[in-house]
Amino acid sequence: MVIPVHDVNPVRGTPWVTYALIAANVLVFVSTPGIAGSVAGGSDLAQLCHLQAFMDHYAAVPRELIHHQLPRLVPTGAVGIGPHGPGCVVAPAGYDKSPELSVFTAMFLHGSWLHLLGNMLFLLIFGNNVEDRMGHVRYLLFYVVCGYAAGYGFALLNDGSGDPLIGASGAIAGVLGAYLVLFPRARVWVLVPFLIFLPLRLPAWLVLGFWFALQAVYSSGQGVSDAGTVAYAAHVVGFVVGMLLGLPLRPGTPPPPEPPGLLFGRQARPRHTW
Repeated sequence: MVIPVHDVNPVRGTPWVTYALIAANVLVFVSTPGIAGSVAGGSDLAQLCHLQAFMDHYAAVPRELIHHQLPRLVPTGAVGIGPHGPGCVVAPAGYDKSPELSVFTAMFLHGSWLHLLGNMLFLLIFGNNVEDRMGHVRYLLFYVVCGYAAGYGFALLNDGSGDPLIGASGAIAGVLGAYLVLFPRARVWVLVPFLIFLPLRLPAWLVLGFWFALQAVYSSGQGVSDAGTVAYAAHVVGFVVGMLLGLPLRPGTPPPPEPPGLLFGRQARPRHTW
């Protein structure tokens, strides 16, 4: 897996929406009840119960999205003593949950710093150029549409699942898909793990195409041990929807500048323009 760190593709204006989305995701993460213990590296039972109750309330659940089957009992956030020892107390929900709205709230929830920072890195690198091409308002609508498509797409494929679905990766996958069709020849600096992290400058079509291929393989359950905990199918759906929505903007999109220096280990030839 390659780790992108920077793209050689300048923008004309400030990507305010991308910055605002990153800030909102970070703010929600640090404000999530019970998340402090996971950040510190260990959680007590009370923190875990608070976190579970919060996620069940605001996360998207495939069974709820497709069948509107809300659970009869949900975690309350309290700790109780049962026949098998301490555990999280469950009771009838004291709130009304909208499954449709939960897809939106789930886009801002993350389970760990690694989950959050990985998503925000991709959004920061690739989101600014997509926003620059679409404009602020259209880009925000695009982001939300991709997130909803990814959430419902995953739910349709897992309609019996009661596991909560969280994370911005479905919407960000849409951003990656749009970037691929708009700027396929843009150069991206990546770190490739090979004994050490090797810095390489690769074309976006190779970086993002490889990323998409991995998600497609992983979504089938092949080649990865955590296929049941990561919604790879949501990444695939979001990416494809992002590509389709980005295609109409491809005509007229100015090509990124060709950077000087080494490309794939050899000197790039200078190009002359009129």
